[in-house]
Amino acid sequence: MGLLDVLLGRSKPVRPDLDQLFGLSSAAITLEAASELRPTGLGSVCFAAVEGGAFAEAQQGLHALLPLETSQDSYGYTWLLSRHAPEETTDLVTDLHAVNSTLEQNGFGPQLLCSLVAFKDPAGRSMALVYLYKRGTFYPFCPLPGEKRDSALELQVKALVANDLRLEEDLSRWFPVWGAPGLGD
Repeated sequence: MGLLDVLLGRSKPVRPDLDQLFGLSSAAITLEAASELRPTGLGSVCFAAVEGGAFAEAQQGLHALLPLETSQDSYGYTWLLSRHAPEETTDLVTDLHAVNSTLEQNGFGPQLLCSLVAFKDPAGRSMALVYLYKRGTFYPFCPLPGEKRDSALELQVKALVANDLRLEEDLSRWFPVWGAPGLGD
């Protein structure tokens, strides 16, 4: 970062640190101890697919390695969903890390958008901890029916997991991930 960047208020973007994903396991324990939110065993990775043999080969390799379900959302982004027993959060996070790492190592890091791990409470409310690949940060997303959000719950979760995860401080970057695979299941 140069002097001109400092004078103009620009900051150097945070490099993604995929090892941050492993913090989701301790965040899950924190949420279980301090709230009624429990892991569902579902997690997914979202990316912008590209045409070409190298990308198709990387995706095929992932499917050969892990039991992933592929879907596309209404915006044209591809989602890879991993399923585990709810108590196997560490295995789920390992799968998500493997997907992100494989795509990154094959030169498709710029296509990665986010990863998430889903939670539910006994009343059936859903929540996800979302990792923004390009920011290297997390935020909670708590959808309500009718494409609304439970902002109060999102802020409560933020406070609970602040010691476990690098949280996104800019709330305008807490993008909704409506209909994300694993979140409504």
